[in-house]
Amino acid sequence: MRPLIIAAALGLVAFHLALIFSGLVPNLVSRPLHLAFALPWILIAASQGMFSRVSGIVLSVLGVGACLWVAVSHDRLSDQYGFLEGDFQFAIAALLLVVVLEAARRAIGWPLPLVALLALLYGLFGQHIPGEFGHSGTPIASFLGTLTIAEGGIWGSLTGVSVNVVAIFVIFGAVLNAGEAGQGFMNIASAAAGRLKGGAAKVSVLSSALFGSISGSASANVASTGAITLPAMTRLGYPKRLAAAVEAVASSGGQIMPPLMGAGAFVMVELTGVPYTSIMAAALLPAILYFLAVWIGVNAYANHHDLAGLDEKDRPSGRDVVITSCFFLIPFTVLLVGMFWIRFTPQYSASMAILASFLLLFFNARGLGTLKEGLARVERALVNSARQVSMIAAIIVCASIIIGVLSITGLGVKITSLILSGSGGLLWPSLFLTALACMVLGMEVPTTAAYVICVSVAGPALIQLGLEPLQAHLFVFWFALLSTITPPVCGAVFIAAGMINENWLKVALTAMALGIGLYIIPLAMIANPALIRLEGNPLGALLAACQIGFGLALISYAIIGLRNPVYRLLSGGTGLAIIFGSLHLS
Repeated sequence: MRPLIIAAALGLVAFHLALIFSGLVPNLVSRPLHLAFALPWILIAASQGMFSRVSGIVLSVLGVGACLWVAVSHDRLSDQYGFLEGDFQFAIAALLLVVVLEAARRAIGWPLPLVALLALLYGLFGQHIPGEFGHSGTPIASFLGTLTIAEGGIWGSLTGVSVNVVAIFVIFGAVLNAGEAGQGFMNIASAAAGRLKGGAAKVSVLSSALFGSISGSASANVASTGAITLPAMTRLGYPKRLAAAVEAVASSGGQIMPPLMGAGAFVMVELTGVPYTSIMAAALLPAILYFLAVWIGVNAYANHHDLAGLDEKDRPSGRDVVITSCFFLIPFTVLLVGMFWIRFTPQYSASMAILASFLLLFFNARGLGTLKEGLARVERALVNSARQVSMIAAIIVCASIIIGVLSITGLGVKITSLILSGSGGLLWPSLFLTALACMVLGMEVPTTAAYVICVSVAGPALIQLGLEPLQAHLFVFWFALLSTITPPVCGAVFIAAGMINENWLKVALTAMALGIGLYIIPLAMIANPALIRLEGNPLGALLAACQIGFGLALISYAIIGLRNPVYRLLSGGTGLAIIFGSLHLS
């Protein structure tokens, strides 16, 4: 079984790397093959129990066969313009939709597949709904064909992002994490902040910011960096609720920290048409402000609880810091030089960085490692790459069903009209309605999927009300992330609380206080658009960041650092006035 798993992982990684170097491959070839490689990892490898395993094998065989048929028949299918011909093609279409829904259900649970199923039912029967929310009806051969044999549904542009860009960066992160890069992040954080008051918590903040920049997953971040930082904090006498909250909040920031942003940056490229480097530049200062607010909150808690820094024996030596930092500095240098100096595409630059990271797997902090150690790391990198690429593929392909139905039926336009009428045509009421929708949807589906669905229906309304496309997309993306720390469903909090055996609600309340920036910064991007214009107006962006940072510091200190209610109100009100003082609510 193990050789088979390694071979399957190698095949998936090799396929996605080969796409980058092989030139133009038809979309109806690369995208079905992407899903074909992913399905066995979701339907078979992750199965538990006999029935789940057997049904997974059957669905995987049928699903892979259907994907291969689409890839082989792409020339003929492109001439059908999304119209199914004959019973066999209807069977293929139905099979693909069922397999995609089941793969998403096994990967992340019921909520997203249920939303996709409701979208399908609306597309099939929405013509019977009276009033403006019905639609005129689409022939079933055209409706199902557009979703399954053309580039308007599961093989749409969103899946193209997963194939061509997201997969490469996920592989990059997995290869980095299989080696010494994670330890390098921890060592730099420990050297920079370990000696400070509350040093263990500040190490968690820094290491999670660095690690999250490549993992892009709050849950993965908590599980990895938390395994080191949580015991360190409890050993130094930190309250358990605080230790878990610090890790949950710091880890959640990984999804807003460039370059990965939990795959959101690459989806944003496709949906906005804004270059990847511009999105990285726009997202950088807000992410730094988020971690600044967390840092200030940690400092306030450290003063309250008299929290010590790390003992000198627990801090790495200068030599260890320098050596281990090379394990991520070298690949990151390759990535950045490729993108910004040589002007390669992001995915080509990432492929070069993957090769550099792969070579580093055979080295450790003492020099050249043993062959056995190197091969074990390669195996870990391949398997983790395959699992993570497959997970994201299942999410994005399922979300593509929803996007396809919105496009075919015109429902997205109708929801946009509803938002505009419900808010009276005013921007800020529309923002709050959108934020509420993002937060609710984000409680049930992963951040990237919540962002895609919300921005598809609310984004046009916000843009119509005067926002720049990138402003609207970043706003929605940040609010889709709120559910990682906001009850009742707060994934990062649950994991951190479980790891430290603390009541999750206590952790969540502390996390919301520490992560106050997550609630305020998206609104600040709207109130002061200069914040996200680092590329075009760096001075204006930096001045805006200073203004918002000062306001955030006062708000964070009001919530955590002050005890007197009058001083709290004064500090918090002043902070809000600094951030939103020049705002016109129109």
